[in-house]
Amino acid sequence: MKTTVSAIQWMAFMIAGAIAAPIAIADLYHLSPAETSAFVERTIFVLGIAGLLQGILGHRLPINEGPAGLWWGVFTIYAGFVGTLYTSNIETLRELSGGMILSGVFFFLLSAFGLIQKLAKLFTPTITFIYLFLLILQLSGSFMKGMLGLTNGIHHIQPKTAVLCFVIILLSFYLGQVRIQWIKQFSIMFGMIIGWILFIIFGIAPEVPKSHSWISFPEILSFDVPKLDSGIIVTSFFITILLVTNMIASIRVMEEVLNKDKNIPVRYRQAGFISGINQITGGIFSSIGSVPISGAAGFVTQTGIKSIKPFILGSLIVTIISLLPPIMNIMSALPAPVGYAVTFVIFTKMVGLALSEIEKSNDRQITYTSAGLGFLIGVGVMFLPAEATVGLPVVIASIINNGLILGTIAAVITEQYLRWRKKQIH
Repeated sequence: MKTTVSAIQWMAFMIAGAIAAPIAIADLYHLSPAETSAFVERTIFVLGIAGLLQGILGHRLPINEGPAGLWWGVFTIYAGFVGTLYTSNIETLRELSGGMILSGVFFFLLSAFGLIQKLAKLFTPTITFIYLFLLILQLSGSFMKGMLGLTNGIHHIQPKTAVLCFVIILLSFYLGQVRIQWIKQFSIMFGMIIGWILFIIFGIAPEVPKSHSWISFPEILSFDVPKLDSGIIVTSFFITILLVTNMIASIRVMEEVLNKDKNIPVRYRQAGFISGINQITGGIFSSIGSVPISGAAGFVTQTGIKSIKPFILGSLIVTIISLLPPIMNIMSALPAPVGYAVTFVIFTKMVGLALSEIEKSNDRQITYTSAGLGFLIGVGVMFLPAEATVGLPVVIASIINNGLILGTIAAVITEQYLRWRKKQIH
């Protein structure tokens, strides 16, 4: 019973964190309501399968898969090419599907030649600290906007939404600290349910869309046969390298949360192969490429549920639900501010995880210098206006538009250089 309830909590967390990306992308590409619904269902299906494969055959850690922010960024940039480089929305989406499949091939090559393990060695406690803090800073704006009701084109704070989100945050924090173990473990799910009820009572919860069928299997190659051009080939290669960085960081953070024995080898190679399969699956099912989500560490810290079994069962439930439109419609009706409020609580735990990494540093001076450079660059580009990268190559634009990745890369280069210089001096 406990495992089942924990699995349902995982399921709610996975769907709440994944529903926004496909809806936003569908809007960018002007998909019809029916096409949007199918796109969301395919994405959730792919994410459920991806979590299952990683949990059973890949890294074997309770880390859920979510729509990769990098792919989301590339989808957004490519939407601006419709009518110039590409003749239609569908042709653009075919290129992106081809890019995801090619990314899967690159993942296979990196794993086969052992390059992922070499990249993993660059993720020292210093880099993990910087990555986590940049992740928190990058997402904090979205959390605040969502909790203040600044979504779907609304530009003014919604007092009722803001007050209810504040109540949900306080409630979730309280439930996560009580001495009754089962309440503490399921605090996230209780927060979501109570928050949803509050939004219904105050009349600001969205209506549940009607479904025209009880079961719907995801369509293969929904946007027709994938295509590839030189631009998407180059983009896919660099996006794959950056996705590997995300994957390694998520695994490293979860290992710290689980206090995993350092003598047990980490399954980076296996995780890389499965990530390749997941990228290809995303392309074949015309959805969004996935990546292990670092926020899972905050979820496990908040709930205290470290077992892999509830996660695997939760991923299975997500996969099954994606095939049932009536249930998917109910889940998609979860008020977005409720999801933001609960996720806000989860990410406050990430601050403690980040700070704990500093204590493991052998040279604080190198840590501080690397962090200073990484934060200044990473946070700095987060404040650049969206139009600042217009006209740049897609690869460069996607990196500059992502302060998390750019700041982390800068920190890695800085730390490696300072370590090399220190060795030369001594």
